[in-house]
Amino acid sequence: MKTLRITRLTREAFAPFGDVIELDGARHFPINGGTTERFHDLATVDIGGDGGRPLINVFRGQPRAWPLEVRMMERHPLGSQAFLPLSDARYVIVVAPAGKFDVARMRAFWTEGWQGVNYAKGVWHHPLLALGRVSDFVVIDRGGDAPNCDEIALAEPWRLEMQDERIAETET
Repeated sequence: MKTLRITRLTREAFAPFGDVIELDGARHFPINGGTTERFHDLATVDIGGDGGRPLINVFRGQPRAWPLEVRMMERHPLGSQAFLPLSDARYVIVVAPAGKFDVARMRAFWTEGWQGVNYAKGVWHHPLLALGRVSDFVVIDRGGDAPNCDEIALAEPWRLEMQDERIAETET
């Protein structure tokens, strides 16, 4: 079985796939008479044309057990998809660039539980990989009449390996 190393999620590393949604380094300013800090424009939400509309959902991810394996990927060709965690539980992200799927270009990231992500339109990604406990996410994506989810099965499974095994141990 082939393996894919999981590395820490950073804005720079994730940039080819979309946005990391986090407060560190974000543009921010006071509003409401100084009683609220606004962290502004954290992700590029793309719902496209053709009757698309924004959806706000809650996804409840069941914790996955190690070893994690990737057997399929999906993409949303008509719009972006943002995941905002409602807890501090870590989760794993597996992505590949938009366009024709190329297994050799897959990347895997572990998050600090408070980091969100916004998959750019057409970016291949694995469904939610919650770790440690049941985890809720606010998900913002595209609604409309046109189909917006393509799935592919991988020719063979890929096992995910943590770069730092201490992180995996805290999530079992």
